[in-house]
Parts: sequence; C-alpha cells; structure tokens
Amino acid sequence: QVQLVESGEESVQSGGSLQLSCTMSGITYGSYCMAWFRQVPGKERKGIATVDTDGMSTYADELEARLTISQDNAQNTFRLRMSNVKPEDTAMYYCAVGALFPFNYCSLSSHRYAYWGQGTQVTVSS
Repeated sequence: QVQLVESGEESVQSGGSLQLSCTMSGITYGSYCMAWFRQVPGKERKGIATVDTDGMSTYADELEARLTISQDNAQNTFRLRMSNVKPEDTAMYYCAVGALFPFNYCSLSSHRYAYWGQGTQVTVSS
C-alpha cells in the first residue's frame, strides 16, 4: 500500500522560506516522478515542481527562481524549498508520485500522478 505523508511549516512570514517534506512508503516503481502541487479554493490544482529518480527537475516557469525540489533516497523522502515566500503562496500543498514509464520525462500535469498525499495547508502572513 502506497502512502505519502507531507510535513513542514504551516505558517510562514512573508519574505521567509518554506520547506515541505514528503515521506513515501510502498512505492514499487523502478523509476518514477515525484512532484509538488498546490491548490487554492476555487482553482485547479497546479503542479509547481517535479523531479525524477535520476534527479532531473522541472519547475513552473513563474516560480522557478524561488523553488528547489530535492530527493533523499536514504530516507524515502523528497522535499520542496521555496524562498522569498509571498501571501499569494498561501495554498494547500500536495505531494504526488507517478510512474516515469512510458514517457521518460516528468510532467506537472496532475493526470500523470497516481498517488497523492493528504495535503498540508500553508499560510503566508504579510
């Protein structure tokens, strides 16, 4: 049974940094994509960063300068770091995992991801 559990800061001051972690268990893919999405009420869930098991990362264009996604294979964890956070970064953040095969590249589209965490609410105060 696959489980993804998010953890990290829930409340951050504007201008600070944020780190979220996603701990995985039960993943049986040989190669896979790990991603972070976020969602605000009334809007679609949006992919913001992804990394594959070879370390190749992709970011949403508008956020790339402030994001770093990384993986820690020893701890079965991947992380998202966001710098210079802004009130508009307030959202529910989700981690997700999906197979790399047959595409051989990771995408920020939600349909590529079969497994999801429960989400963690992040609030940025001004």
